[in-house]
Parts: sequence; C-alpha cells; structure tokens
Amino acid sequence: MTKEQALERAIWLREEIIRNSKLYYEQDAPQISDYDYDMMFKELTSIEEEFPEIRTPDSPTGRVGGKALDKFDKFTHNVRMGSLTDVFSYEELSAFTDRMSDALGNDVEYSVEPKIDGLSVALIYRNGIFVQGATRGDGEVGEDVTENLRTVRSIPLKLNEPLPYLCVRGEVYMSKKVFEELNAAREQAGMPLFANPRNAAAGSLRQLDPKIAASRRLDILVFNLQEGSLYQDGRACLTHSESLDRLDELGFTTVTNRIVAQSYGEVRDHIAYLGASRDSLAFDMDGAVVKINKLSERVAVGEGTSTPKWAVAYKYPPEERETKLLSIDIQVGRTGVLTPTANLSPVRLAGTTVSRATLHNAQFISDRDIRIGDTVVVRKAGEIIPEIVRAVTSSRDGTEQIFSMPDLCPSCGSPVVRDECGEGAATRCVNPACPAQTSRSITHFASKGAMDIDGLGPQVVELLLSAGKIRDIADLYTLRTEDIEGLDRMGKKSAENLISAIETSKSRGLERLLYALGVRQVGEVAAEEIARRFRTINALFGATAEDYLSVKDIGEITATALVEFFADPSVRELCDRLLSLGVSGEAVSEERGVLFEGMTFVLTGTLPTMTRDEASDLIKANGGKVSGSVSKKTTYVVAGDEAGSKLTKARELGIKVIDENELLSMLGK
Repeated sequence: MTKEQALERAIWLREEIIRNSKLYYEQDAPQISDYDYDMMFKELTSIEEEFPEIRTPDSPTGRVGGKALDKFDKFTHNVRMGSLTDVFSYEELSAFTDRMSDALGNDVEYSVEPKIDGLSVALIYRNGIFVQGATRGDGEVGEDVTENLRTVRSIPLKLNEPLPYLCVRGEVYMSKKVFEELNAAREQAGMPLFANPRNAAAGSLRQLDPKIAASRRLDILVFNLQEGSLYQDGRACLTHSESLDRLDELGFTTVTNRIVAQSYGEVRDHIAYLGASRDSLAFDMDGAVVKINKLSERVAVGEGTSTPKWAVAYKYPPEERETKLLSIDIQVGRTGVLTPTANLSPVRLAGTTVSRATLHNAQFISDRDIRIGDTVVVRKAGEIIPEIVRAVTSSRDGTEQIFSMPDLCPSCGSPVVRDECGEGAATRCVNPACPAQTSRSITHFASKGAMDIDGLGPQVVELLLSAGKIRDIADLYTLRTEDIEGLDRMGKKSAENLISAIETSKSRGLERLLYALGVRQVGEVAAEEIARRFRTINALFGATAEDYLSVKDIGEITATALVEFFADPSVRELCDRLLSLGVSGEAVSEERGVLFEGMTFVLTGTLPTMTRDEASDLIKANGGKVSGSVSKKTTYVVAGDEAGSKLTKARELGIKVIDENELLSMLGK
C-alpha cells in the first residue's frame, strides 16, 4: 500500500469508526457487528503504525490510550475554574433568589441543573480539534491530563464545526453501572474497592498510563462555556441555556435534566424533582446548581471574593432509605472484638448498592431497639460507610427477634468475655489461636499504613492460610514463588510480584512494624512517636509504663496495653523470628525538627508531586501535627487538585490555605 492509498483508506476508516461509535455509544442503535467494528479499528491502527505521519489528533485510535507518562505537567487556566457557594435549605435558596430579584428585578431567569459528582476538567479545541485538557486543580492551576481525556468516548475529538478556539468545562464521571462492574472485578482479584464512583473517576483520570484510564470507561457531561465563541462569525450567546444548546449542536454531551425557571417556586420544584430522580440517573449527583441564565445579568451581579454572586449549589441532605434487616452476622476482628454486622435487603444509597451495614456493638443495638426482621432506615456516614439510623417500629408485625451477642466465638468456639477496658464495652474472643484473628491480623500487617505489602489482600491471605503456606505473619517472609503460583488466580507473574513486595516490606522500619503488629490502642501516629523515642524494637521489651508515658500523646491505657503486649513470650518469639528473617526492627525516622512546632496542618485534594502521606511525613518530621479535619485550631490547609469540603470550611473560618509549593518553600526546599 502506497502512502496515498493509506491516507485515503485511513480517512474513510476514521469517518466510519466515528459514525458507528456514535450510533453505538450515544444512540444505542448499532448498524454493524462488534466484530466488524473491531476489524476496522484494527486496520486503522495498523495503517497508522506503518505510516505514523498520517495519524491525526482526532483519530479514534487515541481512545485506547498511548504511551505512559512519567508525571503530569502543570496547566494554568486562562479563565478561573471557580467553585460555588453551597446552600443547604430552601430558606437559604429563597434568600439567594430574593437577592437576585432585589438586584435585577422580578423577571430573573434561572438555569437549574444537576450537580454531577465527578471531577471537573477544562477541554480546549483549536480549529474544531481537541488539543488539550486539564483538571480543575485549585481553580488557577491544574494538571494536563490530555492523553487520559482522549480515552473518554463522550469527549468529541473533532467538533461538528471548525471553530477557531473554544474552551469548555465539564464533569468527568464514572457511571453507576461501570462502577459496580469495576468494584466486582477488583473484589474478585483481591484488590481494595473504590469507595464511590467519584473516587473511582478521579483515580482513573489521574493514572499515568492512559491505557488504564481507557479501561475504566469514563464519561463526561459538559456544563459551561469557559472561553471562545460558539459561532463561526464570532457572535456571543445571550444566555447560559443557549450556550448549552449550541454545545449540543457542536457534538458535546451536555448536562441533562436542566430547565430554565422563571421563579423561586419553579427552581424549588425542579430541585425537588431532581432529588427524587437521583436513583434513575446514570451518574451520581450531590446537589443541584442554580445560576442566573442571562449572561449580561451575571456581569451586573458580579463576583464575590472566591465564588460568583450569581449562582449557588443546593446540597441535598444525607440520603436515607428504608430496607429490611434480614439477619445479623458476627465478625471477629484482629484484636478479637466481636462486631455485629447487619445483612440487609439490597438498597441503592448514595451511589452504591448497600446490602450490609455495621451495628458497632450490643449497646448500639440495644439503645436503638433494633431487631432482626425490622424495617430500618439506612444512610451513609460521610457518604462512605453504611449505618443504620433507626428501626421503623410502626412497621413491626410481631415476628421480629431481639438480638443478643453469642457466648462463644463464631470462629473458634472459645468462650467470649465482656471487655470494659480501653475500647469501651466490647465482646472479645481471647483465644490467640483464633483463625479469624489470624487472618485479619495478617491482612492488617500487610495493609498500606502498616508494612504495605502490595497484592496481599484478604482473599490472598485466606488462600495462603487454607493451603497451609502460612500460619502467622513471620511465615510471609519464608514464602517462595513456587509456594504461591498455582494457587487460585495466582500465576507466576502474580507470585513473583507478591514475593517482591514482601521483600520490599522488610525495610519499612520500626514505625510501620509496631503499627503492623496490631498492639491495641496503638495507631500509626502513636507508633511513629514510640519509634522516635525508643529507636529499636528490642528496647520495647524492657520498657515500663512510665517509659511509655514519657512519649507524646501516650496515656495510661495505651502504656498498659504496650507493657502487656511486649511481656507476652509469644510476642518475643514472633519478633525474634521476624528479625532473623531480615525484617528491620530499627526506626527509620530522624529526630523531629521544630520548624512546625505547635502548628496543625490539614491536607486536602491531590498534590502535584507528593502523595498526602509523603507531605504528612514531611510536616511531622518538622514538628507539626497533621489533622483529618479543619477547625479553628488549624494553622494551615494544604490544598491540591480537586480539594473538597475541607477547603470550603477553611475559607469560611479564615484559615490560611497554601499549596504544595508554599509548603516546600516554608521548608526551604
């Protein structure tokens, strides 16, 4: 095939692939078989590989992902990608529309549309061709994720008209269906699950390998014109709704279920309608956006310090659903605590299907008079953890059963005891050989905050235990590749990767090891403070309660737990085995600096070059404290890409907000 023939064939293939892709993905009306589509795609890929000079930026072959990147470049937005003021009640919403009426008169038009729970991005087109895309970041500076955005099939690589320049804003999301399929596959592979579709979308779009992003089947809804003209003659749109209609004509998929409202009553009614329709939407939404529709009136109203005065985001209250409590299981934790877990009739809640919820302990169940067979109200705490709010006692028919904790451990059959010390009233199995505790102890040992053994999730731990390959955590360091390959879903490559991860974990240091051992009351922060003070694990075996009490933030209960733990001969034997197998028992952290002494930092969003763990380590190494929530005691909030509610609260409280560069500058880096 000559170059001219290749060019002619490639042009035809691109047009056919794009046409059939729209029929399949947008209109659900395919005209050719999947096989024929795949063959055209394969032929175009082959031609472009043979003649790379004829490949165009809008070629559909870009959808599958190109070469992996080392990092994302910074991208400065020409037009700030701001956030909106949140309102949480119809009273606050009414106050907003009253202000607009006072400023503009009584005939104000509002655009009311869903607030998609995803990741905000800017898309740039030149001469109708998609050339660049970036995340919102802090609104001023984001990250260039162009190659990953090319893989999002609902982003047009070529517009229906060759407009000279256009920048639009949209929300990248993962559909509920794709999210559930992704999590099901991850669960089967023993991988950690994504908490919700938004987290999954954000993680997918920030993959350095575009092929991974392509496999996640992301979508986008465009909701704003940022910059440029939507018409060939350069004229401007007069309203927001006109701009969205025009974006539809150009080939974008714009935000759905939107209306133009003429009054507060119409605004409120559509917000209520959207709230009632949440389950039927393909995407998650966390509110509704209300904007002045006429663009000239937006200019008249103006901008606030950090948010526009002409728009608000109405946030729905936490979603609650009624469902049936079918039964209660008992889970045995790594410290032997028995935790009751509710099995529910599956119900859709805040973006996921919920079929289980924690019941905490017997006191929690008793205080709320929750019974097996009850109709219960369920919600998600912090949009992540399912919890039972209350029982609907008016729905009882007399068949409901009062629950009581078992007298014997459901895992090993040993008698359980009531433990009133340290963790509050709890029912505990005290058998150190309890299989459930062994499994969860090993899983905890391998977890990210502990020894961080990648690939050693709960299912793999169960495989190794049931096959007799390990009995305790020390046995992990005796494993060989041939011990693992051949187990269910574990090939040679998986086995080699796991052995490599186990080997790497040997050098994590005393900080991680102490937390990984699972001493009651000792979390990551306490483990780090203890490691800084004692430096070696051998020093812990001779330490007294008074020695531990000299460590920052260690109280009497934790000190007692440490003394009891390291007085156990089996712990000494286990630690000696770990050290003999090459696991480091020495602290890796240096003595703490004093630069940030007395300061409290909160980290939010995704930082450009560091993980939040790395930034946290830097802060703590210089004497600072890292907190998970913003309060008046917070000194600085370090905000990265897609910072959320913590950033909003910091601004409300007047807390100084800095970025990664400012943090590093404070450190002289």
